[in-house]
Amino acid sequence: MANRKIIHIDMDAFFASVEQRDFPELRGKPIAVGGGGMRGVVAAASYEARKFGVRSALPSVTAKRLCPDLIFVRHRFEVYKAVSAQIREIFREYTDLVEPLSLDEAFLDVTENKPGIKSAIRIAMEIRQKIKEQTQLTASAGVSINKFLAKVASDINKPDGMKVILPDEALAFLETLPIEKFFGIGKVTAAKMKKLGIFNGKDLKKHSEIELNKWFGKSGIHYYKMVRAIDNRPVKPHRIRKSIGAERTFRENLKSFEEMWQALVPISEKVFHYMKEKENFGRTLTLKMKKPDFQILTRSKTYTFELNEKKDFLDQCKNLLANHWSEAGEVRLLGVSMSNLHKEHQIEGTQLKLKFSGE
Repeated sequence: MANRKIIHIDMDAFFASVEQRDFPELRGKPIAVGGGGMRGVVAAASYEARKFGVRSALPSVTAKRLCPDLIFVRHRFEVYKAVSAQIREIFREYTDLVEPLSLDEAFLDVTENKPGIKSAIRIAMEIRQKIKEQTQLTASAGVSINKFLAKVASDINKPDGMKVILPDEALAFLETLPIEKFFGIGKVTAAKMKKLGIFNGKDLKKHSEIELNKWFGKSGIHYYKMVRAIDNRPVKPHRIRKSIGAERTFRENLKSFEEMWQALVPISEKVFHYMKEKENFGRTLTLKMKKPDFQILTRSKTYTFELNEKKDFLDQCKNLLANHWSEAGEVRLLGVSMSNLHKEHQIEGTQLKLKFSGE
């Protein structure tokens, strides 16, 4: 079987870069997209801010402590979605095999492509150039024989860079790759591996599939294949939508059922509105509660019917909260999500998260 030609495109600090593009006074300055208040969370950070350790999902208070000159900017998701759609149109000039992972990254299979270009490297270069010309934004790219290698490669020469891993280079590249750089291996797993003497791909390769399965379960089998450059996953233009959800972090902790329900209504309404807009209703309702100590509680209920009427949906949200709010005592965040959805495929290519940033 001939090698596939896979490209992973990853926009550089996407949300923050859009803000710096649209507002020249922000260029060259450390900025964070998100709420800058006591309960705010960083959604994205510019490279100027990242130098100080500011990153996405970091509490805004911590981010400000790391970078006192940090400028917080309110998100404009509609603008980001519009730019993302513009970028995807560029992708589709080359192939319809585009698998978005989020608004700012996607896999492309260009083994067979519309212009009939033999070189995936040339295609990646053209795409990056067109993105820059049409959006004034930069993108990084990884080019290789499978999704795993392309994803790892795109992160190597960021920002505004490209990395190519040729077929005969793949195994040697993976052997020298630090274990924490393997896509899908987080901090906890990396720490466990290091305790087992696994610091890079070469160390990982020494262990059998049975050993890795014993230590890491099904993920161990995945690691066994990845370090040997075995990844036959296709690029899927439509990815399965698993859930539709919304959540909000509050300035002050909510302590009573009445406070929580009042806060949960607009969150629930937003989720229902999106389900109705997409005609994609679900049967499994999940309530998310985050306590002041950041412990997260989730409680779910599955119904034999779809919650496709607004009153029914809100009633069930209220019942779920009424049955479980006292388990949290007080909360700093509430969220609602629906899964077990009617439609199998999603258009956006990633789980929808409608987020309300704290002030």
